Amino acid sequence: QVQLVESGGGSAQAGGSLRLSCVASGLTGSRYCMGWFRQAPGKEREAIADISPDGTTNYADSVEGRFTLSADNSKNTLYLQMNALKPEDTAIYYCAAEEAYDCFSGSFWEGYEYNIWGQGTQVTVSS
Repeated sequence: QVQLVESGGGSAQAGGSLRLSCVASGLTGSRYCMGWFRQAPGKEREAIADISPDGTTNYADSVEGRFTLSADNSKNTLYLQMNALKPEDTAIYYCAAEEAYDCFSGSFWEGYEYNIWGQGTQVTVSS
């Protein structure tokens, strides 16, 4: 069974840090594009960051320089280190995966190419 399970969400003060994890299981392909998305109440889902199979990362302007995406292939885990948190970072964060050569083709950034999604983890940042 293909599954993505996020963890690490919670509450933080503005300026604080959290690290999200996304553990993948059941993935049988050799190359995956993986990404983090978030959705705040009343807002559309937005892409935060993604990583191509070759390790190339891409970030939204809103998180560039504050968030860092990394992957530990030995643990089948994707991480999102979130520093300098702001109240506007409050949202449910989701990770997603799809077998692909890279994240640049198609509509990965819009989320349309992903067929594997986690259940989400809540992040709340207070001022």
